[in-house]
This record gives sequence, structure tokens and C-alpha cells, in this order.
Amino acid sequence: MMKKQWYESLFENYGLKYDNESFTQGTIGECDFIEREISFNQSLKILDVGCGTGRHTIELSRRGYTITGIDLSETLLTRATEKAENDNLKIDFQQQDARYLSFNKEFDVAIMLCEGGFPLMETDEMNYEILKSVTKSLKENSKLIFTTLNGLFPLYHSVEKFCASKTEEGNATYRSNTFDLMTFRDHNITEIEDDLGNKKTLECNERYYVPSEINWLLKSLEYRKIDIYGAKLGAFSRNDKLTTEDFEMLVIAKK
Repeated sequence: MMKKQWYESLFENYGLKYDNESFTQGTIGECDFIEREISFNQSLKILDVGCGTGRHTIELSRRGYTITGIDLSETLLTRATEKAENDNLKIDFQQQDARYLSFNKEFDVAIMLCEGGFPLMETDEMNYEILKSVTKSLKENSKLIFTTLNGLFPLYHSVEKFCASKTEEGNATYRSNTFDLMTFRDHNITEIEDDLGNKKTLECNERYYVPSEINWLLKSLEYRKIDIYGAKLGAFSRNDKLTTEDFEMLVIAKK
């Protein structure tokens, strides 16, 4: 059996704790932005890639949108399904690997927020497979909205200090960060306690992208218009020019 990747171990039995992490607190504002981006058109079919515990999926469903949530983690999907049922919402949650989605030209919009799969993969090629697979799932004249780690940030700041400043009691902690200038990967030791009280220490690494790379990757997938902004938690906006201060970037691409 293949060794589990760090992102598979990280999200096992982590549904409850995940919802308390600081980076999951901006759901309402982020969904407000998505609604504006799609002109409040409730006839559009939305795909949420790496939906986690379904925070955006559930909020958009509450607002009347038809949305499908996919994630690799069974425990996060179980939590998402429970939350949807508590709200009397019927949502199609599916366990799928974002690199090999089973859809073909089915959706008008895809969202992939808070590192929904991309850029957690072990290689650049695998990250690209996610973009390719999501693109294949989209119809013509559709829109892809995603956030990813901003490669300009670690050139000017310590990722370890940034993560420490955002961490509250009981949340995951990150240490021994080393940023590799050749690969733009941040390697770190992540320590978490899962919902069952088990402590885990994981060796993680994530890929940070610079805007020109994202542009090129999306152009190669035949997106016609690509806009990149700074991503402010819970307050996405086209008015926020991307700077070296932004930990994440917001990408809006039209096919």
C-alpha cells in the first residue's frame, strides 16, 4: 500500500477542528464575492473543488445555488454532509481526487478556495493535473475562481512568523519552515491534534506560485482572460492589487 501523503494524514479525523482554524473564518464574505462574480445567476452549476467541510458549498447552497462539492478526505466530507443535513440542504458531495475528476463540460463555474488541492501536490506536474482536470469539468464561457499561495510573499517575509501570528490555541502549528528558492516550495513540520485527541507531526511542503506562472499555466489551458489580485481573508475584491504583503493570491480566469 502506498504511503499516505501529508495532506491525506492531515485531514483525517479533522472535520471539527478544521472549522475552527483561523483561515476558515471568512466564508460569508468570500461567498458574497463569488455571488457578485457570477452576477447572482442561480441557474449556473457550480463545482467546489477541495470543498473540505463544505463551508463555501453549504453557504452558496443556502443562497439558492446548485453546487457539487468534491474532496479527497472522507472525514471532511462526512462532516460536510452532517452540516448540510442539519441545515436541511440537499448537496451532492463526492469523494474524488481533483486530478482525475469524472466530469466533462458540466459546470459553469468552478471554485477552489483556501488551497483546495492546488498547490498541495508533491510535484508541479500533479498540481497542473488539477488545473487541467478542473478545466475539463467546465463548459465553454465558464469561470474559474481560486486562491493559491503567493510566491512573492516568502521572498520578503518569514512564512513561519506569519503562520504563528495567525494561530490560536488548539489550532495546527507550523515550525522549521524552509523556503526553497529553486522550487518555490515551503517545507515545514506541522503539528496538529485531531478530533479524537491524537497528536500528529507531519512533514509538509506546499508550492508557492508567482503570478506569471499562474498566467502561463492558465493560458496553456486556453483561458482567455486571467486576473490576479491579493486575497484578503473573507474580503475578496478586484480592488486589491497583489503585493508582496499578500500571503495568498486570488485568481479569476475566464474560458
